[in-house]
Amino acid sequence: MSQIVEHVDFKTYITDFKSHLHGLFRSEYDFNTLSLSRDLPVDFLAKIMDKKPLSVAIPTMFGGRGVNVKECLGVLSAASYESLALSLMFGINIALFLEPLAKYGTYAVQERIFKKFLDEKAMGGLMITEQAYGSDALNMKTFYQEIEGGYKVKGEKHWQGLSGAADFWLITARKSTANGDLARDIDFFVTDNSNPQEHIPMVERYNNLGLYAIPYGINEIDITVPENQKLTPESTGIKLMLDMLHRSRLQFPGMGLGFLKRLMDESFDHCQNRIVSGAPLSNLDAVKYQLSRIQAAYVICSGMCHYSVEHSGIDKDLATASIEANSLKALVTDLMQESAQISLQLSGANGYKLNHYAGRAVVDSRPFQIFEGSNEMLYGQIADAILKLMRKAKETNLVKFLASYVNTNDSIHYFSKSLDFNLDYTINQRDTVTLGRMIARVICFQFVLNMQGFNNELVEIARQHVAMDLNMFSGQFLSQNSANPLFDYSSNSDWMNFV
Repeated sequence: MSQIVEHVDFKTYITDFKSHLHGLFRSEYDFNTLSLSRDLPVDFLAKIMDKKPLSVAIPTMFGGRGVNVKECLGVLSAASYESLALSLMFGINIALFLEPLAKYGTYAVQERIFKKFLDEKAMGGLMITEQAYGSDALNMKTFYQEIEGGYKVKGEKHWQGLSGAADFWLITARKSTANGDLARDIDFFVTDNSNPQEHIPMVERYNNLGLYAIPYGINEIDITVPENQKLTPESTGIKLMLDMLHRSRLQFPGMGLGFLKRLMDESFDHCQNRIVSGAPLSNLDAVKYQLSRIQAAYVICSGMCHYSVEHSGIDKDLATASIEANSLKALVTDLMQESAQISLQLSGANGYKLNHYAGRAVVDSRPFQIFEGSNEMLYGQIADAILKLMRKAKETNLVKFLASYVNTNDSIHYFSKSLDFNLDYTINQRDTVTLGRMIARVICFQFVLNMQGFNNELVEIARQHVAMDLNMFSGQFLSQNSANPLFDYSSNSDWMNFV
């Protein structure tokens, strides 16, 4: 059994890990230069992994630190302070490979793979997405057939982080029936890329816009896996997938927190030291507003992390936790992108350099609003779920319902004027997205309130910005915008004809 850092208390471990990353990113390597190149240098990544950061997502019985959510989020946050791409690499490994393997894998496979992670710095990932079926995962065409002693899996996947680089994969596929149809349910298989029968080649690499450290591309699957490498769901494979994806979404704030803190620290430092007309830039009222937006995002994300620790462990069944999981993922990633845009704006022309922290932050945080469910889709799902609960409760007033909902019953009282309107349950899609944006903010502010002893001045900053956002979204929701695009717009649309 591997012996690692499990006997070191986490406060000592994470302090040492942060110092280790700081030295690597700021002194030993010029990460501003590295950020312009594809992939992390092998020796650089090896030094990062010397501290065994992924041990936080490995059970103690296999030599890990115990799959403690607080520790997982701490590692993600420490990484994202230095590099959002590195944190995403860790997030993929933790939430989309190690945690599901720890919960649903067979003992023999767990023992072998966890040892590889601890002793040989292995990496793992998840393959769900297909070119014709992005968020429509239930219609995936990758299929499997049972054979003697195992399964034959065939298909194609794309946009998997660590394509061509991960040592192990979780692959999703649907069972091929006797008549050639594919079953509705989805199954998961663990693959070992070092085994020729399980090797999955990346046949095309994408030239991704950001997150240069992570390879993405098209992966061709034509493999045979042993019987014990199929995950065992507690009920159905679809529920396993929902449990896994909701857990991942609930842990997004770990990646967000370090990133937001770095943006806040960099922006504060710049604005306090940049002199304009004889005074610091931070003296300007409009700048104070922008800086407080970033700080509010940091506070809200802190509340999300606090909630996630209590509710996203592998001992929890999260298959039905869509409202909270979608709220955390969608809102934190929106806050990450907005904060990066503010930081770039405050940095002036220098911020637009690709190797400037704010410039990289804008590009690297943008796909977080898209992958694991686009935010518009998730906000719509939040609203649809709440509307369903309101119909069941025979309640039409949004404030009255949220006052009775478990994760808004305290926070709604701060925002009741903005949300005191009735709903008729038949809302068009664009308005459900707006409604979801509002509900997510009320939910996540309650998580801020739940942090007993947290700095009251910071909580008030967050409250003011949430209240402002809700007023804005309320006006948008009540505006009854029904504009649709005119696809054949050539008629009378050239301004030069009217001069």
